[in-house]
Amino acid sequence: MALDDERFASLLRDLEAESDDLVAVASGLPAPQWALGTPAESWSVHDQVVHLAYFGDLATLGFTDPHAFRASTEALRATGPDWVDQVNEQRRALPPEATLRWFADSRATLGRVLAKVGPGARTAWFGPSMSAASCATARLMETWAHGQDIYDALGLEHPLTDRVRHVCHLGVITREFAFAQRGLQAPRVAVRLELIAPSGEPWTWGPADAADRVTGTANDFALVVTQRRHRADTSLRATPGTAEEWLRVAQAFAGAAGTGRSPGTFRGQHTGQSAADEGWQ
Repeated sequence: MALDDERFASLLRDLEAESDDLVAVASGLPAPQWALGTPAESWSVHDQVVHLAYFGDLATLGFTDPHAFRASTEALRATGPDWVDQVNEQRRALPPEATLRWFADSRATLGRVLAKVGPGARTAWFGPSMSAASCATARLMETWAHGQDIYDALGLEHPLTDRVRHVCHLGVITREFAFAQRGLQAPRVAVRLELIAPSGEPWTWGPADAADRVTGTANDFALVVTQRRHRADTSLRATPGTAEEWLRVAQAFAGAAGTGRSPGTFRGQHTGQSAADEGWQ
């Protein structure tokens, strides 16, 4: 169901706030910390910000100049299978201050364009076309996920906010896609998802009477569907079978199946709200 103008405006505010949080953290970093490695193999803090800025610009181009967007993406893909990494490699000499300014400007421009075109406007992307509402949700998810890599590299806690609901929702609606990316048929079985939001509010998806279910915190679910944590390093609980299999393959992002994080990488580390603290038994 398409978002109405009020909910779309709220989504855009959440995207802006998630971006502002990341800018605030990065703006205080000395230059050497921009070169720190993140949990994403071979990606530094600098690479993470470049990635967000670059694809934010592409998203804007899709709405403002579709012909230029097609030319840019075709040229990008023609550079080889590692084209995503090449985006970073070609910009590693860009100073941190300029990189951060690029990201902030890119995100502000995209926000203005999305607000102007409205939630139902469509753009081409890497795969099927998508609406402006889907674009905003995807950019928020990417900001949250790549931001998590930066917070992890710096040893900082990712701020817990109910903006993570957008990431969770994307993780739910991409369930079939995640299986397909691995050449698998998604089970035709409904799964009940019961999460506790950072604010303590219960969030649910799927039929209340479904036998297959996942329970835990919204933050842990978002970490799993963005592949920033292995399922074993979270407090999520899943019934055996379909629900557990979903967590094994989940990915809320477009593109090829990701490798995620190895189990044990973050074991014993605090990942935000605790399911036990929020009343899960």
